Amino acid sequence: MKNRKTIFITDIILLLILVAIDRYTKYLAVLKLKDKPAYTIISGVLEFNYLENKGAAFGMLQNQKYFFIFIALIFLAVMTYVLVKCPNEKKYIKLHILLVFIASGAIGNLVDRFKFDYVVDFIFFSLINFPIFNVADIYVTVSTFVLVFLILFVYKDHDFYFLSFKEQKYREL
Repeated sequence: MKNRKTIFITDIILLLILVAIDRYTKYLAVLKLKDKPAYTIISGVLEFNYLENKGAAFGMLQNQKYFFIFIALIFLAVMTYVLVKCPNEKKYIKLHILLVFIASGAIGNLVDRFKFDYVVDFIFFSLINFPIFNVADIYVTVSTFVLVFLILFVYKDHDFYFLSFKEQKYREL
């Protein structure tokens, strides 16, 4: 298995690529969609529709910029701690990837909140009238869903020994 430094560098590179993709799609949304009518991709199903979201998911908690920044920083700190403590074993690669995707989404939306005081959203599933979202939201939502699935059905309690202060006890099992 790769050493800890190689895994950390890989995590950082993946994070930077994912944030860059999110930032670029938001840049394109501002450039091509702002102050323009929705752009239909699949009629009655999917369209690009520019929205400046000052709230959280589904527009909840409008104008709570500092609260969202605080929460995002807490989550990023926790994810960083888990990634640093995570053993460099093959079974934890999925955990690394999922946490990097979640962190990338959090950072992508955090940049928007710092830069604009809102998050640029632009993807709209009109078929089910789903709230408008962005690429960072996809990272967070899909990765969190997969992570919860893995924690419930794949990983076992002892797989997270590295998070315990009693780490040595679990290593002896």
